[in-house]
This record gives sequence, C-alpha cells and structure tokens, in this order.
Amino acid sequence: MFGTLTLNAFLHGPIETVAQLSVLFGVLAVVGLLTYYQRWGWLYKHWLTTTDHKKIGVMYIALSFVMLARGAVDAFMMRAQQVLAVGDGAGYLSPDHYAQVFTAHGVIMIFFVAMPFMFGLINCIVPLQIGARDVAYPFLNSMSFWLTVAGAALINLSLVVGEFAATGWLAYPPLSELYFSPGVGVDYYIWALQIAGVGTLLSGINFLVTILKMRVPGMSLMKMPIFVWTALGSMLLVIFAFPILTATLALLSLDRTLGLHFFTTDLGGSAMMYVNLIWAWGHPEVYILILPAFGAFSEIVPTFSQKRLFGYTSMVVATMSIVVLSFVVWVHHFFTMGASANVNAFFGIMTMVIAIPTGVKVFNWLFTMFRGRIIFATPMLWFMGFLTTFILGGMTGVLMSIPGIDFQLHNSLFLVAHFHNMVIGGVLFGFFAGFVYWFPKIFGFMLNERLGVYAFWSWIVGFLLAFIPLYALGLMGMTRRLSEVGVEFQPLLVVAAVGACVIGLGMLFQFLQLVVSIRDRKKNPAGNNPWNGTHLEWTTTSPPPASPLNENTSGGLLIAAGALVFGFALVWHIWWLATLGVVGIVALLIVRSFETHHA
Repeated sequence: MFGTLTLNAFLHGPIETVAQLSVLFGVLAVVGLLTYYQRWGWLYKHWLTTTDHKKIGVMYIALSFVMLARGAVDAFMMRAQQVLAVGDGAGYLSPDHYAQVFTAHGVIMIFFVAMPFMFGLINCIVPLQIGARDVAYPFLNSMSFWLTVAGAALINLSLVVGEFAATGWLAYPPLSELYFSPGVGVDYYIWALQIAGVGTLLSGINFLVTILKMRVPGMSLMKMPIFVWTALGSMLLVIFAFPILTATLALLSLDRTLGLHFFTTDLGGSAMMYVNLIWAWGHPEVYILILPAFGAFSEIVPTFSQKRLFGYTSMVVATMSIVVLSFVVWVHHFFTMGASANVNAFFGIMTMVIAIPTGVKVFNWLFTMFRGRIIFATPMLWFMGFLTTFILGGMTGVLMSIPGIDFQLHNSLFLVAHFHNMVIGGVLFGFFAGFVYWFPKIFGFMLNERLGVYAFWSWIVGFLLAFIPLYALGLMGMTRRLSEVGVEFQPLLVVAAVGACVIGLGMLFQFLQLVVSIRDRKKNPAGNNPWNGTHLEWTTTSPPPASPLNENTSGGLLIAAGALVFGFALVWHIWWLATLGVVGIVALLIVRSFETHHA
C-alpha cells in the first residue's frame, strides 16, 4: 500500500535528525503563531488565494529568502566539513551525507533561490513598468508560484522522509542511474525539478504574452525600460530551454522506474547524451538568471548617476545577442569529454564571442556613471560590488573558454570559484540591488540604510574571502566535491570558511534590516518616487493599488498540492496515490475551465 516507504525512511543520524526537528518545529511555530493571532482567514484571503501580481511577487521573494537560509546552511556545513576532514580526520559528515549536502546546495540555490527571486522582481515590477493592470493570465501566475512552492516542499521533505540525491546538482548518469543510486534521492531530485520546472515554463509563457501584448498605448518595443527587455529575453530562454530539462529528466525517470536505457551503455544508451541535453538547458539557465539582474542594474545606475542610460539601443542589441548566443556555448562545460578538436574550438570561440555583449553592458554602465553626480545609496553599492566580482568571474570564464586551459582546470575548485563569481557576484548581487531599489515601491516604506550598508560590506568582504582562495586551491590541484582533503589545502580552506561566516553575518544584517525597517515603517514612508526614478512604476502610489481585475481563487494552490502528492507518490512508488494526485489535478483543471469569470 505504501510502495517502498517504510519506517526506516524516517530514521536518520543525529545531524539529519536535528534538521528534521528544525523543520518540524519551524512549521509548528508558524502554525502556532497564525492560530494565536487568528490570522488564518487573513492569510487565506489575502495571500494564499490571491492572483494579484504584486502579492505573488512578494511571495516569490519570501520563498527565495527562506530557501536562501536553507542553502546557506548547506554551504556552512560543507565548509566546516572540509576544514575538519584534513589528514587523518574524517570530519563530522559521512561521504554520502556530504554528497547529499552539496547536491542540495546547488539545486536549492539555482532553482529555489535565484529563480523565485527573479520571478518575484519581474512580477512586482514589469507590469507596472509597461502600464499593465496585471499579467496576461493571473490564474496561471498563481498556479506557477504554487508549483514552485511544491517543488521546494518536496526537496525539504527529503530531509524528513528518505534522503536526497548524492550526485551533484546536475545528476549525471551513470551515478544517477538506479544501479549506482538505488535509493529515493535521485527521484526526489527529478520530481522536485519537474514540478517546479512546469511552473517556470508557464511563467515564461505568461510574461512573454504580458510584455508583447499588454504594454500601455504608445510604448513601442524600443521605448520599453531595459529591465523589461531583459525580462523578455529571459522569458524567451525559459520557453526554449526548460522543455529540454523536462524531457531530459523524464528520460532519466524512465531509466530508473521502467528499466529503460536512454543514458546507460546497455542496449545503445549514452550518458553523453544526458550531458549534452542537461547543458543545452544549463547554460541558457545561467543567462535566464543573469539577464534580469543586468536589467536591474540598468535601472539603478542611471537613477543614482542622475543621468540617462548610455547606449540604450546597444543595450537592447546586447541583450538579444546574449539570448541567441547562449544556445551555442553548452559544450564548453565538457571540453574534457572526448569531442573533436574542431568541436571544442568552435564552442571555445563562441564562449569568447558571448563575452562581447556582456562587455558592452559593462562599458555602457561605466559610461553612464562617467561625469554623473553619483549617489552611493545601497542599490548603487550592490552594483559596485557586482562590478568587482563579476568582472573577475568574467575574465576567468574567458580563460577557461580555451580548451587547453580548461583541460587543466576542469573539475577543480577554480571552476567552483568562477561559477560562484557569476551566480553570487552577478545574479544574487543584482537581485539584492533590485530588491533594495524597488522595496519602497513594493511596500511603501524605506529600508534602513545603515544596516543595508553593513549587509553589503559583509557580503562583499565575505565573498572575496570565501571564493578567492578557491582559485588558488584549484590551481594547486584540489578538485571539487571532496569530503576529505590533504593537509596542504587546509590554510586556504580555513580562510574560505571564515569568508562563509562573514557572508552569514551579511545575511544576519539583511534580516535585521527587514525587522528594523518593518518596525519603523511609519517613521520612514517612501513616497511615490523616493529615488527620482523615471519609469512608469514610479508614477503610481507606493505600494501600488490592488489589481482591478483581481479575483481570489484556490485553484492554483490546490493544483500544486495535487502535484506535490503526485511527486511524493512517484518517489516512493505509491501508485494509487500518484493516480489520485493526477486525477485531482485533472479534475481541478476541468472545474476551472467551466468558470465563466476568470481571474
């Protein structure tokens, strides 16, 4: 009746048990507070069933912050393990548990921190910037969000019931095949990403239609703010890239559940096909995330330089060039895997070429600042931090685009440092900047500037301490994913661990900034345009009024609940429950189709 689920799935070691209890007590605390303050009705009416794009955006950002805390804990655990597991020391994590931790860290940070943060900002700002009353399909927007929540919930369920994948965040075969990973960890990975991926794809379609069809009269494409352009480019990438991920994980699940051989060497399968497919999605995914961050900087730099953006047309061309070129660079992720010299040369050259439009953007921002009256408010500080870290990451990326050099650096910590330069220094700093910049518009009051400055400096110093040593460790020959390391690597690993702690301090300052700002919100009203911005979002009230077409519906929430039940049932092979989940989803969609007044 319960498939492969047994009581043993709930029994873990002491560290996992602490995580289980933390999740359990966290959930109970939230339930208790909502009950004590009698806020269940308010929560259901104003948040859980809303189709207002602004509230959905806020919930996306809240999900991102919650999962950032979870992903950061995984990062701290990895750093502590590598500092302690030196020489004869084994550290405090078993090799399998350590592998689960670094897999969960990568998956959470990309799919459930960066992606929700991106969609949160796009939800809050893009409709306002184009003068739309809401998104094109408000119900679809709600359902997309709750599917993302369902995917995140499934990953966190693996803490309590069973285990997570120990394969790395891209789950390469043959390690992710059933023979080498017989547990349920890879299945949690597959179905969490499939459910969230469907939500992402639906959001991509929704915002593409919104931007193309719902602009205010008179706003031609070449009059759109750059943030809207970058959102458009990102949504195009979502629409073309995420079906590749969905198909790839579906084939992997068929290998595991039906004994097929798409990615095994038996019966004509090929693990290299998986690697090609996953990176055909994976490299556009990097630009899905970074383009909206670029768009946020393109709003922030002119505002705080008190000048018009330099080179608007070239910014648009650079954005759409990146969209196209991002699909012709995926092989640089596996130069070492046996492709011909001609293939490697082509993809190496394409990798260098895609750096050109990115460089155009950087120079346009610098020229915008040139002779401007720069105001170093917190959003501008995040931009300056981005310049420092992202340019370093870009230079190392171009370095590794040379196949001969990549042969030496592949799978080393040099690559890890480069990737984090791009994703933290580029994506996360960009979203932090956008969040601080648009916070007064979204919520109607200002963030505490002093604590924001403390948070920025902690992040930038901590980031440099945490990841610059990894470049040196990579050049010294240290490979990634090691649960036990040589004595010669320990000093730099200690420095990296200190850097992680400083980043943790930055996160603490960000939390305190929110708490203090909310406490003092009546003392610091934002006004409609606190930064003297020039686009349409600054012409409405702060916070903006509710969408006039807004209708509450529990449909999206219930469909996502059905998807969560379906995913959990497939993980444990509870076929009757999976059938029930599918039937519930289909029934809810049918009921929805008969409603005459759609939100």
